[in-house]
Amino acid sequence: MALTRQTMTDEQRKSVALEYLKAYDNGGVTSTGGSILDLFADDAQVYFPKWGLANGKEQIGKLFGDVGSRGKAIRHDYAGFNWVMTHTDLFACEGTSHGEHADGPWRAGVPEWGAGRWCDVFEVRDWLIQRCFIYLDPDYAGKDTGRYPWLAGKTE
Repeated sequence: MALTRQTMTDEQRKSVALEYLKAYDNGGVTSTGGSILDLFADDAQVYFPKWGLANGKEQIGKLFGDVGSRGKAIRHDYAGFNWVMTHTDLFACEGTSHGEHADGPWRAGVPEWGAGRWCDVFEVRDWLIQRCFIYLDPDYAGKDTGRYPWLAGKTE
């Protein structure tokens, strides 16, 4: 069990989460040239829909590799982020993104694509991400329409 060594402010915790999101947009490379995995505690957890829960840096690296292998480009819309701070290690960030997936492009606000809106719940302590649970629709290009009557027939 790790002990908390230093108290962080909400702004400091947000800066760690923002560095993570920017590194994700930059192919997993941080602003200092390091790996995105350097931003995580050794025993961190990351959840991604339809992938599941990754425990520890090795599994997190596999998750990012699996998910990233399907994407060609991503850009988070930083100016529109909504930060929900709790004055604790746990907080959320809601936002939008756009990019290109192996199945096609996506952009928040384009209903037939379905993707682009997301919410991440972070736990940041001692300048490291302890937990990041990602909530979004992983059907980036909006191909999964047959199972939803309100979408059937809208694409393709």
